[in-house]
Amino acid sequence: MTYIFTYLFQFVISFIATIGFGIFFGAPFNSIIPTGFSGAISWIVYYFFANNLGGPIAATFIASFCVGIFGEALAIKYRKPATVFITPGIVSLVPGAGTYYTMLYLVDKDFVNAANFGAQTFFVAAAIAIGIVTASVFSRSIKNFKKRNRQNI
Repeated sequence: MTYIFTYLFQFVISFIATIGFGIFFGAPFNSIIPTGFSGAISWIVYYFFANNLGGPIAATFIASFCVGIFGEALAIKYRKPATVFITPGIVSLVPGAGTYYTMLYLVDKDFVNAANFGAQTFFVAAAIAIGIVTASVFSRSIKNFKKRNRQNI
């Protein structure tokens, strides 16, 4: 029961937080709730894979890929750019704490820890970018495949 409650709690909190970021980023009013689901799904996917896969980089890639696919699907449904749904959806994945600790260790002249946190922060940020690009390419290839098959029929 605790396991389900933990995931439900994480889902609700990330949903509310993403809605806040959607409002802050100026998302259209009719896309605020879908934006919340985008962020909640990305966080739940990240949370699951980070706890079960063992590392934040692969979990971030998988979560950003999922939010990219979900954002592309919502863009088709709501007829808005995919960035309306993707940008607030990845906010919970952005490695802000890693950046903070990298700068903190640099100021303290602890270069070993700064390099460790900096490298991990860089790879998490790269995983976000690669996941979104992969989702976009995947989405476009499916659209092109459907378009070609309609023309052949």
